Amino acid sequence: MLHTKPDCIVAIGGGSTIDACKAADVLATLGGTVSAEIDHYFGTGIVTEALKTTGLSQIPLIAVQVSASSGAHLTKYANITDPVLGQKKLIVDDAICPTVSLFDYEVTVSMPLSVTIDGALDAISHTFEVFCGAKPELYGKAKAIAECAISLVTEYSKDLIANPKDLKAREAIGLATDLGGYAIMLGGTSGAHLTSFSLVDIVSHGTACGIMNPYYAVFYSKAIQDQLRVVGNIFEAQGFAVENVASLEGRALALAVAEAMIGFSKSINAPTKLSDLKGFGEGHIARALAAAKDPQLAMKLKNMPIPMTASEVDTYMEPILRSAATGDFSIIRER
Repeated sequence: MLHTKPDCIVAIGGGSTIDACKAADVLATLGGTVSAEIDHYFGTGIVTEALKTTGLSQIPLIAVQVSASSGAHLTKYANITDPVLGQKKLIVDDAICPTVSLFDYEVTVSMPLSVTIDGALDAISHTFEVFCGAKPELYGKAKAIAECAISLVTEYSKDLIANPKDLKAREAIGLATDLGGYAIMLGGTSGAHLTSFSLVDIVSHGTACGIMNPYYAVFYSKAIQDQLRVVGNIFEAQGFAVENVASLEGRALALAVAEAMIGFSKSINAPTKLSDLKGFGEGHIARALAAAKDPQLAMKLKNMPIPMTASEVDTYMEPILRSAATGDFSIIRER
């Protein structure tokens, strides 16, 4: 970009391609006057502040999405991976939203099934996490988005597995992932996404979130009873709940919904524990705990329905991670 001075950038690909172009646009615009190091821009609102200070404007970005996954073509997020550390970090800024977004869901027909499953789990994760942390003024909208997206995923994923060329099912999953993108423009994701950033070397993003959300749901149980009933009813309607959700409350409700989410993951052949992942070890737990204490990722702790400070990470997050490693919900501590 620095050499060619393009009139615009056209990013054609999945979430990682689009996020890379968002970040490259930031560096091409601000690298010469603010900082040429990508680390400077991790966090919330830093790009907007730098653009105001310098009076510069970014190159218009046209995002052509080809993967039902992260919804990157719609959002203010750029996930950037440090391959040396095996850690993802985030730029969160309205300034990096693509100028124009395009997505023809039919192009996803040729996606590998594993990528489709990952995208379906990401759609659930985006909408579920935003719904769980929604403030009162956004609760109704977050609920409607979550109900629609999770219903689409749980109803149509099995059809896609049976027939990857099913265009109705492709559209359903594409719509669900776009709703996920819409959700994270209204509110923030939290624990499962934060942990997923430390698993980048062994598992794709949506699948990592899909593994972690049931375990974080149990930790959040006191704060998300209404959300658990809404989501639990969806999973129950699709045959994944083994108990009557309406009859439960407290931790028992959270455990039932968590088991239903795990049942859905099993139905699409997705892993349900960290120990299911090839290469998972103690180093990943240590990395996730360290990342949770990083000020550049503090927004994820604040977004939790039960907020956590960096000083509380070892006390409360480590049991969640060890629970997700083994599948033993009993070790999750309540706050």
